[in-house]
Amino acid sequence: MTEANYTGVFPIAPTPFTSTGDLDLDGQRRVLDCMVDQGVDGICVLANYSEQFLLSDDERTTLLDLCLSHVAGRVPVIATCSHFSTRIAVERAKQAAAAGAKMLMLMPPYHGASLRAAEDGILQQFARVAEAARIPIMVQDAPLSGVTLSVPFLARLAREVPLVSYFKIEVPGAALKLRKLIEAGGAAIKGPFDGEESITLMADLDAGATGTMPSALLPDLIKPVVTHHLAGRRAEAAAAYAAILPLINYENRQCGLRATKTVMMEGGVIKSDAVRHPLEALDPGSRAGLLELAREAKPLALQWGR
Repeated sequence: MTEANYTGVFPIAPTPFTSTGDLDLDGQRRVLDCMVDQGVDGICVLANYSEQFLLSDDERTTLLDLCLSHVAGRVPVIATCSHFSTRIAVERAKQAAAAGAKMLMLMPPYHGASLRAAEDGILQQFARVAEAARIPIMVQDAPLSGVTLSVPFLARLAREVPLVSYFKIEVPGAALKLRKLIEAGGAAIKGPFDGEESITLMADLDAGATGTMPSALLPDLIKPVVTHHLAGRRAEAAAAYAAILPLINYENRQCGLRATKTVMMEGGVIKSDAVRHPLEALDPGSRAGLLELAREAKPLALQWGR
């Protein structure tokens, strides 16, 4: 069990594919090297923005081993191990911990539009994962699951399963939920984070967030916002955020997970920005708009491989 208190910027690593849809393992190594050079505080792998839902079990294992061995302790790595089956989530958690992950990220169990676990089942799944892995767990509270995680339940989860101490809140009204969660959970809430490409970062930092989990498109430009805010320099944080918000907004509202790959391909980090079917590549207009804003903001990902 680690006693580290993780704060700052922990972006999600994209999974690069070749133009034919195969894993690009050399590209994955370059992605990780670029992210370390971006000055990130940590890296999250196998998340939704990593297209984890389009990977086979064997591919997950390959990527987990590659990412942990290649990062090699340069920054802490969070591994996502969500699954509806508690048995499978536990096995994924054990595998991640054995590979060297410093934290796990877990969504509440769900399947399709209507199959959900009750609160006791959710708590039991998190407890079994914690017992098996013995490393901190981040709860991903996102609309994708369709599960409503109330503040009282999240606080209960943190109290009854102490390793569940990090919370990525990316629901509508995230700032208010973060504020209420910190008030309700007290010291049990070790790491209140936001997500959703940091699109509500200033409000969430004002509410007490100590970390953010964006994409890997511009974490080097997001980090000063967090650093300034945590140091009490709110005006400087607000100015830094205002300068990058148009790019964050465009990524969030127009591009989704495809944005990072497009910018990284343009910047020579990876050879292809392919996503796996049934996802589709960005249309030319959206791609042009994204790159126009990226060239103005100048994130490292746009220059790293050139």
